[in-house]
Amino acid sequence: MENKRIWLSLAHMGGREQEFIQEAFDTNWVVPLGPNVDAFEKELENFLESKQKHVVALSAGTAAIHLGLVQLGVGPNDEVICQSFTFAASANPITYLGATPVFVDSEANTWNMSPEFLEEAIKDRIKATGKKPKAIIPVHLYGMPAKMDEILAVAKKYEIPVIEDAAEALGSMYKGQKCGTFGEFACLSFNGNKIITTSGGGALVCSTTEEANKTKFYATQARDNAPHYQHSEIGYNYRISNICAGIGRGQMLVLPQRVEQRRKNNRYYKEHLADIKGIRFQTESSTDFYSNYWLTSIIVDPEKTGGVTREDLRLALDKANIESRPLWKPMHLQPVFSGCPYYGNGTSDLLFENGLCLPSGSILMEEDLRRVVEIIKETI
Repeated sequence: MENKRIWLSLAHMGGREQEFIQEAFDTNWVVPLGPNVDAFEKELENFLESKQKHVVALSAGTAAIHLGLVQLGVGPNDEVICQSFTFAASANPITYLGATPVFVDSEANTWNMSPEFLEEAIKDRIKATGKKPKAIIPVHLYGMPAKMDEILAVAKKYEIPVIEDAAEALGSMYKGQKCGTFGEFACLSFNGNKIITTSGGGALVCSTTEEANKTKFYATQARDNAPHYQHSEIGYNYRISNICAGIGRGQMLVLPQRVEQRRKNNRYYKEHLADIKGIRFQTESSTDFYSNYWLTSIIVDPEKTGGVTREDLRLALDKANIESRPLWKPMHLQPVFSGCPYYGNGTSDLLFENGLCLPSGSILMEEDLRRVVEIIKETI
């Protein structure tokens, strides 16, 4: 009998999502917005443990970054600094507004934005264009917190606001503070493969009530306060539905367990692959970092594995009906961004070339993890 498919990161229902969905149907709130949306936003604010932050639930994390950039006044001929080693959704919204992404490489410890290359990029862009970049977008890659103290220090020095991409990092912490609470804005994602899901959805974390209200205004087509439909600004259809928010409310009930299960998966892989030469993990470099380990990721060194590459492992796993995935291809290597400025030393290039994400879903059983480990050991 063929082995069942082991997926990289499937959604994992908690069991009570249907209660909130049914309540929406029973009360006829099968519309955008509604009680589930309001409650979901409040539950996220409580989880983030920051009374200064205000959460607005949206249709996607991409929409959140977009509306954050809109409120920072980003437009044509502007530049926005973005981490290169990330998913395209971190950078695409910059182009929606006619601005240009400026890509910054990673540092080797967290795999996230290098504070050194960040400052180099700012200095050089000021020299080249005569003005500062309008925003900085660091990413907490695969749930690993970026070096926020150093990044924020550079941002403060040059008075450039930060939009924190915490799409993969709900439940992660840096020095005891929840990721998603460091920037002027932050984005969260509830896509189907994330720690928790709303089927599809996201949120913008705002620093003031005014920003939150403005976000809701833009996300509901920017309708002016008038008895008729009047629009003085361009708006977007970005609000989450009351049904999807109901799924999110059910997921919030099990969020701590989902984080712990992903961390447990990570511990299993590290323990059972510890004796394999040529494999190293993305890992917390000190107690300052607490990752949700959304995806457990490894680097494969062919010089120490007898010539076995990341791609050899990926193909062997796939043959065994196990999904894995190369690390993100850096944005500065993407054809669509080939003309954009880039500052770095190739760290993210090497991570992409040699890196692999292992199955990490909270729904995985120990027998699934054991199968993954067995194929890796057999291959190497």
